[in-house]
Amino acid sequence: MTVSIEGLRVGYGRRVVLDGLDLELAVGVHGLLGPNGAGKTTLMRVLATVARPDRGRVRLLGRDIADRTALRQVRRQLGYLPQAFGHYPRFTVREFVEYFAWLKEMPRTRVPLAVERALERVGLLDRADERMKRLSGGMLRRAGIAQAIVNDPRVVLLDEPTAGLDPEQRVDFRTLLRQLGVDACVLVSTHLVEDIGTACGRVSLIEGGRLVFTGTPEELAAAGVDGGSGDTAIERGYTAVLRSARTVRR
Repeated sequence: MTVSIEGLRVGYGRRVVLDGLDLELAVGVHGLLGPNGAGKTTLMRVLATVARPDRGRVRLLGRDIADRTALRQVRRQLGYLPQAFGHYPRFTVREFVEYFAWLKEMPRTRVPLAVERALERVGLLDRADERMKRLSGGMLRRAGIAQAIVNDPRVVLLDEPTAGLDPEQRVDFRTLLRQLGVDACVLVSTHLVEDIGTACGRVSLIEGGRLVFTGTPEELAAAGVDGGSGDTAIERGYTAVLRSARTVRR
């Protein structure tokens, strides 16, 4: 498996955010769903090697991220878009993506073409020389996606990637996800259930720091046949699974 998580526990002070989570992810596009506070962003931060687990084992690309000697090699093959990311406002879009290519230790000779390709894939090539401070919220998000994929990563972690994108851009983004998922393990955390249904081959749902569902979008939709609220089958399945999980916890 490209990503393997066993018994993952993460807490902040006395508050447990992830509690005994087990999950395996292969190449393809995977959706990560859950309500606010469920632990989605914390899980993404652990996989991005930004946050350390309190307990459990996490392996990326066959390497244990607790092994500090392997961490540098793993990070070269990661792409990560956090929910909120910073940038130097006076950087051009090209300079912003080039900077992240440098952070990922890409060979200098590869960088110019890799940056051009990443910007083209997110529809920002015509804005390459525009200052970051002049971009709209949706364009900033697309620039963030470009830096995440500039190194052709084998593991791509996207936290709320469609925030600020208009409907047409979201359709284009789904196409990009499917392209990335041919060769990489892509994990997308989002509140937009419909994006998961159309772009992801597998779905994982966490509630209260625990994995309460993993399966295909069709299987999630089927979970809502006898209950759950929502405008679509997958939304009804999502709410039905959450309600069932909360009942068990009580």
